[in-house]
Amino acid sequence: MRNNLFAITLLALSLNSVSTYAQYPTHHSGYLKKEPKVKKFYVGGEIDAIFSTATIHHDAGILAVNSTSPQSVNTLGIIRFTGTNIGATFNFNFSHHIGLYTGIDIKNVGYVEQDNGYTLKRRVYNVGVPLGLKIGNMASDKGYFFLGGGLDAPINFNEKYYHDRDNKKRINEWFSDRTPSLMPYAFIGASFSQGVTVKAQYYPNNFLNTNYTDNSGYMPYKGTDVNLVLLSIGFRIGFSTGNNAPAKEYKSNW
Repeated sequence: MRNNLFAITLLALSLNSVSTYAQYPTHHSGYLKKEPKVKKFYVGGEIDAIFSTATIHHDAGILAVNSTSPQSVNTLGIIRFTGTNIGATFNFNFSHHIGLYTGIDIKNVGYVEQDNGYTLKRRVYNVGVPLGLKIGNMASDKGYFFLGGGLDAPINFNEKYYHDRDNKKRINEWFSDRTPSLMPYAFIGASFSQGVTVKAQYYPNNFLNTNYTDNSGYMPYKGTDVNLVLLSIGFRIGFSTGNNAPAKEYKSNW
């Protein structure tokens, strides 16, 4: 009888404790914390350093550097580096874990080809508009993955061809017809804490306009197919505070 009374007393005390805790205001509980606030919209900036190369295909007997191979040739361009590629971004976060961004950027992209001591360099300055999906933690100073695509519009074309650096043949044209007027691309990357980003980017269409014909009737890019491949390392900066999503409460693991 005494043991049964003791057990009933313990059960009553336990139920009372649970009821008291359930009615206790959550903002006083040490077991509940607030998630970091997430900006619903903000404007940012980015600065990228780009390492670029290209897959290059030449039809039989049509090599752009200094060879006369009777067979078609596939090569990989020499790695080239450009710094200070800049842009502005417009970011829309739908929740703590997903968002979109777009913007506008200016970048220097191209490729370098070498053969038999000769060097050929081609590059464009592009104005581009990306559209990307962000997946991860949208809170400030947290990391997320992103992927998407975009369109570049070349505004300046430059070509250099030489064996001796003191004797270069050079072409420099604004809004040139030597490249397509629009260059679509796809990308994938990651943003880490403190705004550091790494991104891979690929252009599926030919960098060159194979239908281009110069004043003499010559088609210099016929039979040549070039697809750019880029790897960029950058830094993103948030300029505006934007509107914050309400903080959510969650139970701590402790």
